[in-house]
Amino acid sequence: MTTDYNLPLAGIRVADFTWFGAGPIYTEVLANYGAEVIRVESQARLDGLRLMHPMPPERSGINLSGYFNNFNPSKLSLSLNLRTEKGRDVALKLIEVSDVVAENFTPGTFEKWGFTYERMLEVNPDVIFVREPMQGLNGPHRDFAGFGALITPLAGVNHLSGFPERQPLGLGTNYTDYVVNPGHAVIATLAALHYRNRTGKGQLIEVAQVESSVCVIATAVLDYTANGRVQERQGNRHPHACPHGAYRCEGEDRWVAIAVYSEDEWRAFAGAVGEGWTQEKRFATLESRKENEDELDRLIEGWTGRRRAEDVMETLQAAGVPAGVVQSAEDTLDNDPHLRERGYYVYLDHPEAGRTAYDGVVARLSKTPGRLSGPAPLLGEHTESVCKEVLGLGDEAIAELVAESVLF
Repeated sequence: MTTDYNLPLAGIRVADFTWFGAGPIYTEVLANYGAEVIRVESQARLDGLRLMHPMPPERSGINLSGYFNNFNPSKLSLSLNLRTEKGRDVALKLIEVSDVVAENFTPGTFEKWGFTYERMLEVNPDVIFVREPMQGLNGPHRDFAGFGALITPLAGVNHLSGFPERQPLGLGTNYTDYVVNPGHAVIATLAALHYRNRTGKGQLIEVAQVESSVCVIATAVLDYTANGRVQERQGNRHPHACPHGAYRCEGEDRWVAIAVYSEDEWRAFAGAVGEGWTQEKRFATLESRKENEDELDRLIEGWTGRRRAEDVMETLQAAGVPAGVVQSAEDTLDNDPHLRERGYYVYLDHPEAGRTAYDGVVARLSKTPGRLSGPAPLLGEHTESVCKEVLGLGDEAIAELVAESVLF
């Protein structure tokens, strides 16, 4: 395996048993900063993300999912049948020579395979074992399984998302899988690596996904703790800003977000809009604007609805008012001049999916910048090379394991 020693995690090997979102996004960050991440996959039970759209038009297959590919660049793929004893032996060899072992399976799966932390310590005393159980390794709900779609409501996020007169909407995506839990797992891993550098000792990391996720509603929890008040859904509104919302603009499904927090910003807004209603007494203060918020939003949308979202944004920003286009995926990928100039999206050539866009590195280090070293792997693309170069298996041993459907 080749290593780029200009990257901060060069020399770190990760045995990646994760799947779907929270786990692979976490290990993606490690891979993009130089760690050698070896994804352990199986044809006997595919990562469900490999089967999900989007895929290239009129094509389907286990290597074509844009969803899967975007979360797994810069990684190697070892296809291994963990339902067999010899497959588990191979996995244990990989654990023995890895710095970090990561998993986010249904609770009990690793124990069923015999991969307890204690067993890992027998073959690798300084291993760092990262687990992302949904609700932790102990407690009354330790055996519960679920993805971000379940974790988000459990963590209280859905209760605050949507409009007050409607049922909770959530965020329209498995938010915790993409942002909170992978980020916390990365931070914990870096801390454990730092600790190991100082002491020579590894450790078990438990990222209970519900606990990791509940921190995003900290303000609501504090409000309840201090004031006994249970915050409710407010749509796009904010208790300390007015106007604060998304307003329809000219064109199909075009919107602009506007936020006015201070009286200075309101005066700037009124000057930029230039409409007589902005001078009315009922809109003179934050308190009075909040009392007449429905009417204010109607009037603002009457003004924005006759203009392009980009023009509204530029007019208000020039006046010092926070405003931004509510961008679609097309806007973000193709039409955002700032992201394009900075080169955030990286285009890579995948052997089956073709040339496609990938998310870029999440932070740019001046001395040790991250990078995407290659597209997401084909299933089992690196099985032979990992077995030879990492595990030290010979051709005869590999052929025997393939014949016995241990390797694919």
